[in-house]
Amino acid sequence: MSWTERYSAALMNTFGTPKMVLARGEGAHVWDVDGREYVDLLGGIAVNSLGHAHPRLVGAVTEQMQSLGHISNFFASVPQVTLAERLLAELGTDGRVFFTNSGAEANEAAFKLTRRTGRTKVVVAEGSFHGRTMGALALTSKQAYREPFEPLPGDVVFVPYGDAAALAEAVDDTTAAVLVEPVQGEAGVVVPPRDYLPAAQRIAHDHGALLWLDEVQTGVGRTGTWFAHRNPALVGDAVVPDIVTLAKGLAGGVPIGACIATGGSGKLFDPGNHGTTFGGNPVAASAALAVMDAIDEDGLLDRVVVLGDRLRTGVAADPRVTEARGQGLLIGLDLAEPKSAEVVAAAQDLGFIVNATTPDRIRLAPPYVLTDADVEAFVTAWPRILDQAGVRAGAEATA
Repeated sequence: MSWTERYSAALMNTFGTPKMVLARGEGAHVWDVDGREYVDLLGGIAVNSLGHAHPRLVGAVTEQMQSLGHISNFFASVPQVTLAERLLAELGTDGRVFFTNSGAEANEAAFKLTRRTGRTKVVVAEGSFHGRTMGALALTSKQAYREPFEPLPGDVVFVPYGDAAALAEAVDDTTAAVLVEPVQGEAGVVVPPRDYLPAAQRIAHDHGALLWLDEVQTGVGRTGTWFAHRNPALVGDAVVPDIVTLAKGLAGGVPIGACIATGGSGKLFDPGNHGTTFGGNPVAASAALAVMDAIDEDGLLDRVVVLGDRLRTGVAADPRVTEARGQGLLIGLDLAEPKSAEVVAAAQDLGFIVNATTPDRIRLAPPYVLTDADVEAFVTAWPRILDQAGVRAGAEATA
């Protein structure tokens, strides 16, 4: 029996049949159980910020496990406190941090935090994805995800993403929070106008509501700055959110999430209002600190910008790409034809891992340690990938 057959016999069918079974990784490369090598341009869905088997990350986790692995949140640990301080320093504000094990859990914590305002209404953007737990799912707009599990926790209103006028129409004095992603990842790397987040902050605060930014996918350097809402290429005027949620790339593959509440919002939770067994454990916190140190000391924020520009420019040169969006190493590609599944298959066949978010959109979210040679190899292979997938240029596709 093959590994795929064993997988299907033993695991719940929530993800469908896996595309392959991977055995090991190094840097931005992975190998399957048959020994075939791939350039990983998905990075565990924007998680493996330092790629695979990074010595600094491996060393930090190993060292921490040798001294203190888990203690529960009846006690504190040095890595936990240090990481919370580090995140607040990078955010440039005072506040409080609640650590979780995932992005969905970070958003669950934030959702509960908004209820402490005494209000219940949350205004969210269409095209959003905030997780699949019941609370996070209530904030996720895709009906196919929501309908099998309704009724979901309510008072959630959806408005078009990037439309400040629609947001102003929906937010009122009963609104607890406005929730948006600085860039929508699961929707295909959708970038709003540069004045959208400042407008969202102004609209929320005019009504006494909180501005909550989901940076689960965009945070921790993914766009070339620690937080996407601080990236001048994406946002015009300065934005100071009341809540920021993080996860994915924060610990480079070790499960962790963070709900950061700034200013007075950090005092909304009282003892007993929320909890977690594993959240913020010393190993996960040490891993996150190692990732942040590596990003700083190896100059990876600048590297992310350079690599992202090369990738976008390279793939956009093919006329079968109608738009290349994003910033840093979060890139969305629109195809001239709805053949993203075929593109994923062709890329894998040629030794590259990419992701289809919609029938005509491809997402790239590779590790920050991607090499110049990796970029060159993919850009060179890209026309052949589109050929093999049968994607035609605009005029041909409509003929």
